[in-house]
Amino acid sequence: MTDLPPKGRVKLGLVIDLDTCVGCHACAVACKEWNDGGSFGPLDDHDAYGAQPDGVWFNRVHSYQVAAQAVPPLLRTVEAAAAAVTAAAPAGCGGQAADGMTVHFPRSCLHCEKPACVTVCPTGASYKRVEDGIVLVDEDLCIGCQLCAWACPYGAREFSERHGTMQKCTLCVDRIYNDRLAPEDRQPACVKACPTRARHFGDLGDPDSAVSQLVAERSGYALMPELGYEPVNRYLPPRPRRAAPEPVPAAAAEEAYDPAALPPLLRWLDRALSR
Repeated sequence: MTDLPPKGRVKLGLVIDLDTCVGCHACAVACKEWNDGGSFGPLDDHDAYGAQPDGVWFNRVHSYQVAAQAVPPLLRTVEAAAAAVTAAAPAGCGGQAADGMTVHFPRSCLHCEKPACVTVCPTGASYKRVEDGIVLVDEDLCIGCQLCAWACPYGAREFSERHGTMQKCTLCVDRIYNDRLAPEDRQPACVKACPTRARHFGDLGDPDSAVSQLVAERSGYALMPELGYEPVNRYLPPRPRRAAPEPVPAAAAEEAYDPAALPPLLRWLDRALSR
């Protein structure tokens, strides 16, 4: 089995804001596009243009309807959030419930400090880098046994039938260290593509970094910390939603409308539009 390296000072990772993520899947598509043509591609596709496309995706987005007051604890695990869908959403509800909210939950490798996927690997193909904490797979050593997929509690490992090896999020190592790119472009593809800036990238090992300060300000949390794998990535919980005002019945609205009480300009405009 593979040993873990000593802990390094730098811990590159992602901070994902569940309050501003709109579930547009731009991060998943950008990740697929970049890695499909990059050092780790091509990525498998199954029924790409059919009714149920699937394949290798380093980043996936799940959407859940959950009770508003229960969002933070439920999102500690993907499984718990999924189990809450039926209980929180009214029967036949296709949108947002009156007493709940829709939460979009992006999922990818968390680049744990103590990754089980590394320690179960029999060939050393799965490893964690000392210099930046990124967890990677050496496809030349991988035998496709999928033990890492069984060991990962976050479902972050993907098996490529094309290559016969395991694949996963790399934090775009072939991008973030590419000195041929402009400095502002040396970020993971998912971060650059996010239209609402719900994804942030940086050094979570530095308490003074922008991502660390964001986690501190918003009480960012790790997924399933009780398992002891010490994931580096953090999630920012959704902010409390204000209750929607009660709708005014149409009949009451018509009764409350009094043209004579309007200012002169609006009375003239009301007469002109009523002709």
